[in-house]
Amino acid sequence: MRDVLPWGEPVPVDGTMGEPGARGRFGEYGGRYAPESLVEACREVDEAFREAWADPRFRGALARLLAVHAGRPTPLTPARRLSEALGVRLYLKREDLTHTGSHKINNVLGQALLATRMGRRRLIAETGAGQHGVATATAAALLGLEATVFMGERDIERQALNVFRMRMLGAEVVPVTTGSRTLKDATSEAMRHWVGVTGDSHYCIGSVVGPDPYPWMVREFQRVIGDEARGQCAAELRTGVPDYVLACVGGGSNAAGTFAGFADTPARLVGVEAEGGAGAACGRLGVLHGCRSLFLQDGDGQIAQAHSIAAGLDYPGVGPEHAHLRDLGRARYVTVTDDEAVGAAVRLARTEGIVPALESAHALAWVIRAAGGGDLPAGSTVLMTLSGRGDKDVSTLKELL
Repeated sequence: MRDVLPWGEPVPVDGTMGEPGARGRFGEYGGRYAPESLVEACREVDEAFREAWADPRFRGALARLLAVHAGRPTPLTPARRLSEALGVRLYLKREDLTHTGSHKINNVLGQALLATRMGRRRLIAETGAGQHGVATATAAALLGLEATVFMGERDIERQALNVFRMRMLGAEVVPVTTGSRTLKDATSEAMRHWVGVTGDSHYCIGSVVGPDPYPWMVREFQRVIGDEARGQCAAELRTGVPDYVLACVGGGSNAAGTFAGFADTPARLVGVEAEGGAGAACGRLGVLHGCRSLFLQDGDGQIAQAHSIAAGLDYPGVGPEHAHLRDLGRARYVTVTDDEAVGAAVRLARTEGIVPALESAHALAWVIRAAGGGDLPAGSTVLMTLSGRGDKDVSTLKELL
């Protein structure tokens, strides 16, 4: 299913991307659907995060780590040759240039500092593409914490480089052999494990999913992407704000962080999903992993198996705030096929000398298609978050090209 929502109406910009409302909800989405033991753990995380986020010392410590360890701010790179070919002005927010190679480090450093503040000695994480796992292992090594990362057996096979990196950094990687053996099942196993170790372990969720406060907290830790890009666009663009702001969406953390910087502007927000994992574009209301959102489901209402060549987008749903943004009409969610994503990755490599992660290539594929099909008017300014670099996908691409 491809995008069907028109752009004819004015873009609504008020009252979006603030704190969640009552019971941790964004509209009708979100909440805290979890066993009682995890409900109490989530309350503790919520209280600790609110206290830390209001503490200038915590914010300052995180800002220093993002600067001296992660390498922020990341640059805004004009894609000159590709822009000329497409007839638009495309700018890339370069999260691929952060330490560990993706946006995941922004959130993980924040949660790792929070875990230390809470007196936790171990981080638990799930991972699909492996980038969140690598970031978690990195932060744990940096701060002297233990790390246990749950990863689907299928993803372990296709992301062998990142598995080695996690283990080299000292993390325990636990293969998940149930279900589709991908991100959904890794998340389920991580949450089950957390039930028995809440006293000494913090669950470091990698996306804007899960029970409250995680969707909001992860978005706030990723907001640095949008805030930086907003300032960079103000300096670079005559209009100050791009016409379109887009990012790939699995659970949706890099997109949420990017959108947060532009939600109060006239920029049109576009989230690009994998065709086989399009929770926002094709999902129905359901509950999974502790929150109420939009999920792919079969005729009996059971969560359906997702598919994407990009392991990080191989998830059957979308974060609750994205579902809410879709309903408000503030963001538009579109889909891209595996073949389109691979083609986009090759094109960026050969025109700009940048090999993107296959997740990020989905966003670029929509730009290419929309510019060619008239959905992006000629001369439009487009900001795209390049969420990660493609080292991890070389073996997959090598088999296809």
